[in-house]
Amino acid sequence: MKFAIIIGSIRVGRQSHRIAYYLEQKIIQNGIEVTMIDLAEHPLPMMEERNGKIHSSTGDISIIGAQLKEADAMILVSPEYHGSFTGVLKNALDFYWAEFNKKPIGVVTTGSGKMGGINASTQMQHVVLSLGAYPLPTKLLIPEIQHAFNEHFEPLRDDIVRNSERFLNEFTWFANAIVKAKAEQTEKAPATS
Repeated sequence: MKFAIIIGSIRVGRQSHRIAYYLEQKIIQNGIEVTMIDLAEHPLPMMEERNGKIHSSTGDISIIGAQLKEADAMILVSPEYHGSFTGVLKNALDFYWAEFNKKPIGVVTTGSGKMGGINASTQMQHVVLSLGAYPLPTKLLIPEIQHAFNEHFEPLRDDIVRNSERFLNEFTWFANAIVKAKAEQTEKAPATS
């Protein structure tokens, strides 16, 4: 099993990356391989589509595409900006929609207030469905992100530890169930000549 985490914030002074790196460590401790895709470290050009073909004037999008294709399941992490998730994450989803097809996707959002990015999380789950992927019904919401972690990405509140553990347990179960079902379907498919 292999997971990928996509950090959907590139802002200077961002905070949402803290939950992403905390989850990465927990996933590794559970014996699962994980790839971190930080869009601040690997910026994508704005996606343009003309006549059914994707054009980009800068950047190498194939490396991230290969990482996402190899992943069995993905976790999307975004702060809530003006009631939605980030434009940079939406741009990445537009680039890589094919890599998300029929894969389990977990949604993690953060907010500076008490709601933890709930509006962004709901919108992200709708987009995941539109990509032909399977959103985990459980969301991980991190309220007051600016007070949630120390500089070593360690949670400062017990609720973050509890909610993260619950989210990862459900996500791992969900991902295993879908990967197993896809493998069984592939085994049962008739061979084509």
